[in-house]
Amino acid sequence: MDIDARGPRFGAAVTTVVLAVVLVTGSAWLLAWQLLVFALGVAGGVTRAPYGWLFRRFVRPRIGPPTEFEAPQPPQFAQVVGLVFAALGLVGHVAGWQWLAFAATGAALAAAFLNAAFGYCLGCELYLLVRRAVMRAE
Repeated sequence: MDIDARGPRFGAAVTTVVLAVVLVTGSAWLLAWQLLVFALGVAGGVTRAPYGWLFRRFVRPRIGPPTEFEAPQPPQFAQVVGLVFAALGLVGHVAGWQWLAFAATGAALAAAFLNAAFGYCLGCELYLLVRRAVMRAE
């Protein structure tokens, strides 16, 4: 079942703000929260993640029914990519490797910002590349 394309973009906007605050404050706890959000998005899909719930509950009723839909698999794969970068960032914080914490968090922030501001989902594009490669290998 396809999903409202505005939901993942809203989630990316919230993620952008969260990760920007992480970079400014150096908060490992806030990065751990974002890691949990990504994990829930991977496990249950983007519509069941906390930001998806916020979108369904508070935003979508105010902006009207969707006019554009997308398959849920690419945004869910993008959550996997976000999860990996957030995990690397958290490892960097815990281990005291600030270079890793900032680089991984910054990469996740850049990807989230591209989706939020321009509708360009790097994780979704990566999903399509991986899918094509797997199909060619078969």
